[in-house]
Amino acid sequence: MDVLWLKGKATVQEVVDSLPEKRPLAYNSVLTTIRILEKKGYVGHIKDGRAHVYMPVVERQDATRSEVRHLMSRFFKDSHELLVLNILEDKDIDAEELKRLRELLRDGERS
Repeated sequence: MDVLWLKGKATVQEVVDSLPEKRPLAYNSVLTTIRILEKKGYVGHIKDGRAHVYMPVVERQDATRSEVRHLMSRFFKDSHELLVLNILEDKDIDAEELKRLRELLRDGERS
């Protein structure tokens, strides 16, 4: 999705070529992922000759919120509190990130 949001539209090969080299993915893996995203309504396509050109149909912020809601529903009983507590209790969380999260929570209480 990052590649499609950045480029606006791309073929599967263009997506593959735009991925970081440190973790290369096979063409078929990218194609499968794009097809799943299309079934979920995140991506659409048009035909350009024999190729399919894919484009995002959902904005990044909307997709992120939707996926967080799905995660919260699936693992945290639809509880924002349980989700946030899980993040705050994570031993691997960076100290600066943790500080920023706590500041955001305090600011949210004041609003």
